[in-house]
Amino acid sequence: MFYTVLKYVSVSAAVLAGLYAGLIGLLTRPSFQAHVVYLHKIQMTWFKDLNVPESFGFLRNQVTPFRIRAADGGQELFAWHILPIEIYRQHESTLLSEPSGLVADMPARTAFRLLRDDPEALLVIHFHGAAGTVGSGYRVPNYRALSAGQPHKIHVLTFDYRGFGYSKGNPSEHGLCSDAISVVEWALNIAKIPPSRILVFGQSIGTAVSLAVLEHYALNSPPTCFAGAVLVAPFSDVARLVSTYSVAGTIPIISPLARFPSLFRYLSSFIRDTWLSKDRVAHYVRTMETHGRNYRLTLIHAEDDWDIPSLHTEIVFWHAVNASTDDGITYDELEQRKREQGTDLGAAGSVMEWTTKNGVIREEIPTTGLHDVIMGNPVVSMAVMRTFAAQDIARG
Repeated sequence: MFYTVLKYVSVSAAVLAGLYAGLIGLLTRPSFQAHVVYLHKIQMTWFKDLNVPESFGFLRNQVTPFRIRAADGGQELFAWHILPIEIYRQHESTLLSEPSGLVADMPARTAFRLLRDDPEALLVIHFHGAAGTVGSGYRVPNYRALSAGQPHKIHVLTFDYRGFGYSKGNPSEHGLCSDAISVVEWALNIAKIPPSRILVFGQSIGTAVSLAVLEHYALNSPPTCFAGAVLVAPFSDVARLVSTYSVAGTIPIISPLARFPSLFRYLSSFIRDTWLSKDRVAHYVRTMETHGRNYRLTLIHAEDDWDIPSLHTEIVFWHAVNASTDDGITYDELEQRKREQGTDLGAAGSVMEWTTKNGVIREEIPTTGLHDVIMGNPVVSMAVMRTFAAQDIARG
């Protein structure tokens, strides 16, 4: 009996080991990697038409579905422009008189003119995370949270990257960055919104896209200064992300291999899209400091995030802070500063704000919020309000 059980266990272990080795082998293939990193084939909006935003709980024509042409290949990106609720109330009858659905001529729409022609209009450009579409999961409550602080001013522009939702193509780091820049260019040059009235918002992999956008525009001469950026659940880089990721926070995938540094470094060499957010944030901050340009960066990460541990935000925060100083600061020194100068909010978490002559770098670690739920929470609304309020003070 004992030998029978032992044989069964041995065979099962060998099968599981073989399957695990097969999975690791697949992960070295770029095409398989793309599906794992971006999860773009998982729509999560089955049986709903993104051209009918009303089916996601919006008012008729509160959301305008339209397309933005990507700069690098002629692909069209599916996008939503979401009106703030008070602006909608003021113009409800006009908006209701227009046809609903996908719009071919965006500048002809009332909603577009309410964005372009209002000198007080504010715009949040939203870069969503992996999987799903503009209408998936907690993204719809997120849009409401983003405009909640100023429902008479804050518009939201969100879109699906190539390969997601109704946007054709295949995702890659270069492709997503190009898509993001195309959308920002639309906001700047078609909607005519100055960068001082634009806030960059990203969640999960959208934070990596956001940092690529900030870095890109910081390299302009002079650097482009947005109102600020709010990043929810960022990660430092893909290699570290896979070394810490567990399904539902309990089932590790690659992290066991991190115990073998040489093997892990070898496997990491196969990573196609590295998304080096820690390096991009450092480059962005250093560039803005060098040119004496104003910037505001808020990092938010729930302590109970199962998908991306909040340690990633601590690392990104450190790289940003370190880049803002002439002499540098070690990770341990910054942690000591947090203990001495940070704010303990009790059950609400903790906050640390680092201020320089040119910028503000803020780290918020709420106790709860998970990976996605937090997007609809007041901490996000407050971050947006705080960013735009600071911009009002700078202008005034």
